[in-house]
Amino acid sequence: MKNLLLVTVLLFSSYTYSQNLTGKQLLEKAVQYHDPNGNWNTFQGHLSITMETPNKPNRDSAIFIDLPNQFFSVKSTIEDNTSEYIINKDSITIVFNGNKNPSEDILKQNNLSKARASLYKNYYTYLYGLPMKLNDPGTIIHDTVEEKTFKGKTYWVLKVTYEKEVGKDTWYFYFDKHAYNMEVYQFYHDESKNDGEYILLRGEETINDIKMPKIRVWYTNKDDKHLGTDILKSSKQ
Repeated sequence: MKNLLLVTVLLFSSYTYSQNLTGKQLLEKAVQYHDPNGNWNTFQGHLSITMETPNKPNRDSAIFIDLPNQFFSVKSTIEDNTSEYIINKDSITIVFNGNKNPSEDILKQNNLSKARASLYKNYYTYLYGLPMKLNDPGTIIHDTVEEKTFKGKTYWVLKVTYEKEVGKDTWYFYFDKHAYNMEVYQFYHDESKNDGEYILLRGEETINDIKMPKIRVWYTNKDDKHLGTDILKSSKQ
């Protein structure tokens, strides 16, 4: 009877806490874990990332992000080819195998473009700036914090949507219930269709005192198909 009473109290306490914890409060706790000194907004650092994709060669990328000076560069090597995007404020430079002025044919053959440069900048600064990036303008933090079990572990889950000018996807961020570190996130283009992907986070790499997930493993929501794995390590280039 005492054991049953203890379990009931613990379950009730957990439920009550989730009702009292707002979305913004959960985000604050998560940011405090990942970026305790508030370094993200002035981040200047190198990242080295290897992307492993099933049945494809690895892509090794050297990235430099300098938020105060609005500078971003990514230099990626796949087998014998190296491409580089350099964004300095509104200026975009594309380099392919050392050629700083590649022809239109080369750009087309290798799927290189200024639009793709901007996509890479947004991709890397968003994913490696999480959960801090959820404080950006246009982000809608939903008040209700859910308690969900995913892959056998129970998390506090934050729902995030965006103003229409910013984005259309629905995101869910899964945080450890005690430390508040981010361990999973998931997005849908249309949740009713169970499309989109989920990403499992493993390990950590501390860069500029920011705890970033070391390994990200990507799967489809619909059929759990493995899409790829990103492996991060700090770089002192």
